[in-house]
Amino acid sequence: MELVVFVVSAAIVLAGAVGVIASRNPVHAALSLVATLFGIAVLFIAQDAQGRAAVQVIVYAGAIVVLFLFVLMLLG
Repeated sequence: MELVVFVVSAAIVLAGAVGVIASRNPVHAALSLVATLFGIAVLFIAQDAQGRAAVQVIVYAGAIVVLFLFVLMLLG
């Protein structure tokens, strides 16, 4: 079961990272970054690091990406 969780979340992380690099639209790149950060949070949960996973989702996916999108919309 752990192997399946690892493979699926690793695939999500890799697909999100490729989406960040390959996307021409900055909003799509930010959404791919959110997918990558959620995949990393799943990997943290698989390693019994629930606190770090919560920080990953709240601080990075919640605050940093929203700030990034706010700046894009403000400048765009």
